[in-house]
Parts: sequence; structure tokens; C-alpha cells
Amino acid sequence: MKMNRVITAMLAIAFLFAFTTRTFAQDDAAALYKVKCQVCHGPDGKGDTPAGKKLEVKDFHSPEVAKMSDAELIEAVKKGKGKMQGYEGKLTDDQIKSLIKYIRSLK
Repeated sequence: MKMNRVITAMLAIAFLFAFTTRTFAQDDAAALYKVKCQVCHGPDGKGDTPAGKKLEVKDFHSPEVAKMSDAELIEAVKKGKGKMQGYEGKLTDDQIKSLIKYIRSLK
């Protein structure tokens, strides 16, 4: 009986940890996007900003970008693409992956 309570408590703690970690990761990606990407790509990823228009950034919702694999997007963020600077050495691989996931979630 006591062992069941311990197991239940451990499962509850693991669930809460997993849930809050995922929430914090999403919040971190949103904050990172706001600092590094939003000035050009806009809050919705459409690139409809003065800087985005000037640099002719791609709309993340466009078929051209939507069909890109995560690996291609990661490479673009790391190395840069077009007039966009690369972030290799400035962002970790995990940060870049979280940004890609966040970008794909934009509506």
C-alpha cells in the first residue's frame, strides 16, 4: 500500500516536471524568436515588417518554406540564408531546434 503511494507520487512528479519543462521550452523559444527573428520575420512569421520587406525575407507560411525539412531550416539558421546572418556559434543546437519547432507553430 505504501509502495503504491510512493509510485503514484513519483509518477505525478515526473508528469509535472515533463509538462513544465515543455512549457518553459516553448516560452524560451518564443522569447528567443522575439529577440532574434521577429524584427524581420514579424510576430506571425509572415515577414511583413519594414526590415522583412527590405530584406525580402520569406514568409514561413509560404509553400517554399513549409516544404523545407527541419534539417534544411536548421542549416539556414546556422549558416544564414540570403541576407540573413547565420547563428552558428551564437545559438546552441537545442536553441535552434526549439526555434524551428516554434516557427512551425506560428499561425
